Amino acid sequence: MENFYLHTSTEVYFGRGRAAETGEIVRAHGARKPLLYYGGGSAERSGLLGRIRSSLAGAGLDFAELGGVRSNPTANFAAYTARFAREKGCDMLLAVGGGSVIDSAKMAAYCVRSGLEPWDITMKRAVPDSRVKLGVVLTIAATGSETSDSAVLTHEGQKRGYTSELNRPDFAIMDPELTYTLPPYQTACGVVDMMTHTMERYFCTNTDNALADELSEGLLRAVIAAGRRAMQDPFDYEARATLMFAGSLSHNGLMGAGRRCGMWAHKLEHEMSALDPGIAHGAGLAVLWPAYLRFLSADEAAQARLCRYAVKIWGLEPDFERPRRTVEAGIEATRAYFNSLGMPSTLRELGLSEADIARMSDGCTGAGTVTYPAIVPIGRAEAERIFRLCL
Repeated sequence: MENFYLHTSTEVYFGRGRAAETGEIVRAHGARKPLLYYGGGSAERSGLLGRIRSSLAGAGLDFAELGGVRSNPTANFAAYTARFAREKGCDMLLAVGGGSVIDSAKMAAYCVRSGLEPWDITMKRAVPDSRVKLGVVLTIAATGSETSDSAVLTHEGQKRGYTSELNRPDFAIMDPELTYTLPPYQTACGVVDMMTHTMERYFCTNTDNALADELSEGLLRAVIAAGRRAMQDPFDYEARATLMFAGSLSHNGLMGAGRRCGMWAHKLEHEMSALDPGIAHGAGLAVLWPAYLRFLSADEAAQARLCRYAVKIWGLEPDFERPRRTVEAGIEATRAYFNSLGMPSTLRELGLSEADIARMSDGCTGAGTVTYPAIVPIGRAEAERIFRLCL
């Protein structure tokens, strides 16, 4: 087990009806005028925004509002948000939504008082040392951004992430019932995203961490089962609760503690949804992850890990004489499960083609100047090979 630092500072208020407590929670965190921040019209149509407005008013809080955050949020909108919050005198960003809204709020929160630009921070041209307060009312179980130290923005065809302990929200209100009305496609994208967050850490370069292995395997099996149940019955509270909590656990640092690992598949997928912002992140990962595993399977040293993955996660019988068969069965089980959720399998299903591969391979490796230290190191040639396996 490697040395590690883990500090999950976000206060979590989890369970039925917790959104009704938003006003009191915001006030307890010292905010005087939060910015109610959200995406499209679903939170309005469901009545959630109305309930939050009532809760804030009931707690004696003045507040401003700003909607319009889109999937794959842009640096430009985060910058506009910071200016808007500054002009309105807001001292907290209250993000109501999923990963896109939360990530946009994270990056805007740095800039309200400092006047910095979100993209400069993302690209590490500026390093903030503070932010305004940040709270979350989670409506989509997926990215884990509600407790994570990361945020991702898109700008002029580039999609990049920024990691900092300051990215962790001050609090997250997590009511699984808020996910009941999600479209099945969004539920499925969330399942894939949280699974991939865990699996990327599971496929680490040090396999001497038995505790982390058991935690990851248990989480993945629980998510796989809960994903099936939630797709069959959207009102299955226990399934929704499992997914919501698992989304946070998959990306708050716990699953990577003591491991040498990185979000290499995520970096490759970012090029897909940067090329077409209409591609849902989870859908892109559903295409990429089986291809990523197939790429790893060509390496003899990776096969033992892939065999364990097939047996422990998917419950397959190991073929000791022909372990390659076990590996292939595990990869196929992954693809089949994603398909059972309604997820795509190929780049073509996402509207991408072979003609896009060179640009995506250049984008994720800085035109060949960056190599990721995965189990099998990934430079430009390896990235292109993975993308080709997605065709």
